[in-house]
Amino acid sequence: MILCLDVGNTNIKYAVYEGSTLKISFRIATEYKRTSDEYGGQLISILCNNGIDAEQIKGGIISSVVPQLDYTLDRMCQTYLKFKPLMLGPGLKTGMNLLVDDAKEVGADRVVNNVAAVKKYGYPLIIIDFGTATTFNVIDGKGRFIGGVIAPGIKGSLDSLVNGTAKLPRVEIERPKTVIGTNTVTNMQSGIFYGFAGLVEYLVKRIKREMKTEGVKVIATGGFSEIIAHEISGIDEVDKLLTLEGLNYLYHLNSTEAEK
Repeated sequence: MILCLDVGNTNIKYAVYEGSTLKISFRIATEYKRTSDEYGGQLISILCNNGIDAEQIKGGIISSVVPQLDYTLDRMCQTYLKFKPLMLGPGLKTGMNLLVDDAKEVGADRVVNNVAAVKKYGYPLIIIDFGTATTFNVIDGKGRFIGGVIAPGIKGSLDSLVNGTAKLPRVEIERPKTVIGTNTVTNMQSGIFYGFAGLVEYLVKRIKREMKTEGVKVIATGGFSEIIAHEISGIDEVDKLLTLEGLNYLYHLNSTEAEK
């Protein structure tokens, strides 16, 4: 079995795979001040509660957009699981051609999503990740990443709205029955939910127009994908485990290369 970690600004997503079979997945809040012992103790406890023996996990891989935690989580794996994890970055084989101005600027999570989506769905593609930021990755008709869009995230936009106003309450992100709200809560939910649906639909339309390619498939992933994607016309698949599946694939790809 192997451990996959997708370290985001808001949450850390964990998955344990045995071959291509997902044994368990869960997420915890990203906490910058936690030590490797705190992360390790929490991980061992969750594994134990789900009937997984930590000694059976023989390797792992980390995708991180939070550099402050890279050493902490590397140390956690070495101390509590007895292996040094692969870290997604320069030198790790991905098989993805990045046709952008500076490939080093592309976030690790976006690279993993690209690799996983191409392997699973083919190409051309638009991959939308509804996370802390809302990212759009564009894969052309030759399977190359040619760029994309980074927009505000749904939760971050709501936080900004609440924190920047004195009287607006914090509300749940959910689909109101109508666009026209009849109270403050439904007014806010409408603005966030339907506003983001409109943002996504418009950007997808513009991206497709610029791609000038037929048969573009649109894939949605990320924490808020299931909440909002079904309201958006043109999304072909919702795949919340896309990043973790990509990490599992990249681990085995690089392990195989190292053994040659």
